[in-house]
Amino acid sequence: MSSSFAPLDSQPSARSIGRGLHKGQQTKAHILDAALHLASQAGLEGLSIGALAAATGMSKSGVFAHFGSREELQISVIREYHQRFEQEVFFPAMQAPRGLPRLRALFDLWMKRTSVELDSGCIYISGAVEFDDRSGPVRDALADSVMVWHAAMRRTIVQCRERGDLRADADEAQLLFEVHGLILALHYEARFLRVDGALQLARQGFENVLTRYSIAPALESGR
Repeated sequence: MSSSFAPLDSQPSARSIGRGLHKGQQTKAHILDAALHLASQAGLEGLSIGALAAATGMSKSGVFAHFGSREELQISVIREYHQRFEQEVFFPAMQAPRGLPRLRALFDLWMKRTSVELDSGCIYISGAVEFDDRSGPVRDALADSVMVWHAAMRRTIVQCRERGDLRADADEAQLLFEVHGLILALHYEARFLRVDGALQLARQGFENVLTRYSIAPALESGR
């Protein structure tokens, strides 16, 4: 009975394996870049192995080898988008002191990213439109990513309350709902309606929310 293992001297070296893995990772990263761009323009439903193969100049089998299915491709794009969102919004904001400075940083960076995406589109927002009435792994991955972000915002709001930056009766769920609403309104007003000054309206809306939940709202609004 012959062995299925190749002789030691015919097996690839660790270095060659490493080069192969590195090249494979680079190729997958290139595909994901193209997929993110495609999804920002055509939505997650606009993603397909064929469309991505055409966009990257690869064969369908080459793209398929990295993802295996359209569903896996869509989930990979959601995860990649989430990681980039963390790098651009969450982690930089964590450098700000706890309390209102950090909450402001989270909102400012969130709004900045939203404004950058006005010409392309936000996968969180467009994905919600595409998958709000569906079930399955893609919707779950998208919803999980958004909820992770919301949990981070909620923790920051709670910290503001615990530090005395907000009223003791400030409800984190309500405040988050209102702040998230500002981002959604900004995207709609600026991207769809092309309203001039939408960014400033969002900033002022955020300040209005903080004033209502602050320790001394009357004093703040009287300035």
